[in-house]
Amino acid sequence: MAAITFLEAIRQAMQEEMRRDERVLLMGEDVAKYGGAFKVTQGMFEEFGPERVVNMPIAESAIVGAAIGMSMNGMLPIVEMQFIDFITCAFDQITSYAAKSRYRWGVGVPIVIRGPSSGNVHGGPFHSANPEMYFVHTPGLKVVEPATVYDAKGLLKAAIRDPDPVLYLEPKYLYRRIKDEIPADDYVVPIGKGVVRKQGKDVTVATYGNMLYVALESAQQLERDGISLEVIDLRSLLPFDEDMVMTSVKKTGRLILLHEDTLTGGLGGEIAARVADQAFLYLEAPIKRVTAPDTPVPFAPPLEEFFLPKSSDVNRVARELMAF
Repeated sequence: MAAITFLEAIRQAMQEEMRRDERVLLMGEDVAKYGGAFKVTQGMFEEFGPERVVNMPIAESAIVGAAIGMSMNGMLPIVEMQFIDFITCAFDQITSYAAKSRYRWGVGVPIVIRGPSSGNVHGGPFHSANPEMYFVHTPGLKVVEPATVYDAKGLLKAAIRDPDPVLYLEPKYLYRRIKDEIPADDYVVPIGKGVVRKQGKDVTVATYGNMLYVALESAQQLERDGISLEVIDLRSLLPFDEDMVMTSVKKTGRLILLHEDTLTGGLGGEIAARVADQAFLYLEAPIKRVTAPDTPVPFAPPLEEFFLPKSSDVNRVARELMAF
């Protein structure tokens, strides 16, 4: 079996689900004949036609609003944001309507909102967002962010089949940079379950998205110094795999929370609070966060490189924890 890219795994997931269930459709800006800004939907218009691969106006609130209405009438819409930054234009539709529908009157809104997120591609402050925490704070939503080719396909399939709204964040830096062979058979990656990517005994690093590869690089570097990192890929941010995090922290006694999102209000703070509450007596050192600073994402490549967390940052903090 030939290896495929992260991007191709996303396309495969949508194609297979659209073939499996005629209620699934794709809608967004330039998703039809053009194939989307990153060509994720290339070829899908030709297979499924204009009623199931639908170009929409540049109005994210209208796109999501239409998708909510479609879902309440039996359809299963996938909404593509051309860049995930623009999701804030549909904030009211997502948080006030899609997220609360089941709670308010028992009707689920089975939509998926997906799109390219994160930085390291020199997109600047309007095309490099990490908006997950706006939505992790919202009951009724699920938020996922895959970091591997296998998960890109399996998590998207799970999201499409979920009876409630799911935000599916795609680290665009990975689109064409990673390849892997994945099963030909149908599979899903369950929402809410993380995975240990590397076993270790000294320090737990919990992360997701692009930062998984920073954590694995750091683990390789620190191994030479006799420091063993256990690397956790959360995959699902809401809900996140709390049991997996607690089990790892109880084993290592030290925790680094690594994410590309900014420090204040980031997911690391929430996980840190829960670990302090449930596993405090197992800790050998303070919980540490390695994140981006509290600024917009810079456009200039040297500034963006400075802004993003690096393996050297993880190495430094891990050594501090071991010396505590």
